[in-house]
Amino acid sequence: MTMMEEVKALECGRGIQSLLDSAYSIFKNPMYVIDVYYNLLAFTDVPVDDPVWNELITTGSFSTQTLEILASEGFIEEISNADKSILLKSDKFKLSRLCNFFFNAEKTAVGIAAMYDSNVPIEGDYIAAFEAFTEKITEEVQSHDYFAMLAMSFYEDKINNLLDGSVKNPLISNPDVQLLYNGFDDYLYVAVVQAEQKNKIDMVHQSRLEYFQSMLKTFHPLFKYSIYSNHIVILLSSKHMNANISSVFSAAAALFEQNGLSMGISHGFENLYDLRIYYDQAALALKRGLEDKGSRGLFFSYD
Repeated sequence: MTMMEEVKALECGRGIQSLLDSAYSIFKNPMYVIDVYYNLLAFTDVPVDDPVWNELITTGSFSTQTLEILASEGFIEEISNADKSILLKSDKFKLSRLCNFFFNAEKTAVGIAAMYDSNVPIEGDYIAAFEAFTEKITEEVQSHDYFAMLAMSFYEDKINNLLDGSVKNPLISNPDVQLLYNGFDDYLYVAVVQAEQKNKIDMVHQSRLEYFQSMLKTFHPLFKYSIYSNHIVILLSSKHMNANISSVFSAAAALFEQNGLSMGISHGFENLYDLRIYYDQAALALKRGLEDKGSRGLFFSYD
């Protein structure tokens, strides 16, 4: 059998580690699999002469210092922008590494598989076979709830990081922001949804927001959501808009009315690092709309 045929014959259903162990007998090179938070999920238990590998295997993740090194070498940026397997080389590291994303059932990138050229040179059909192997990992994780929840929590974390100003090093954060932007097109809007606080207990109000957020996701699964400062925050793309922005939420009109929800919408923007500016703009539109109208509704920023 060819290498490609051997990879395609690998059986799914026993977990990523089992796939990795089987694939090692085909590729003869060490591999690891991490999620989008850089948490180690599986690896081939063989020695590798590489400090990044050794740190990951020992600690289960990458330190900020290591991420800065990988980012400075362009590795993180190249992986995030690649639409297929990519071979990464640098004078800083002895070994090259082949990397590719794998995806959950919603076709969202949820992790990275990497292989080092420790024993066998990576070239030609080898790269195509590795591409097929990452498709096997994608097939393996389709039914795993972990990866469905991972994508949602990842987006929420990144939205909140941009809103609260905790993004301190764009060199490291750019790939995360790129993943957040994936699936969108052209410019963006941000919307903030406020729910009537019928209970003064913050914990109860938080639960209500999470419930309403899940309902909105049912109507608009292509948008990306977070809960921040007593608001449901929604990232919307012009790709998903009709001529009249309000028509986007027509399907959810009853939900808004019956549950006491109101929404403010910002102007369009392009740079996700400006998200806080447009969140404030949408929140102000919501505040003014509620004060001026004295009732719930959908309010647009005119500033």
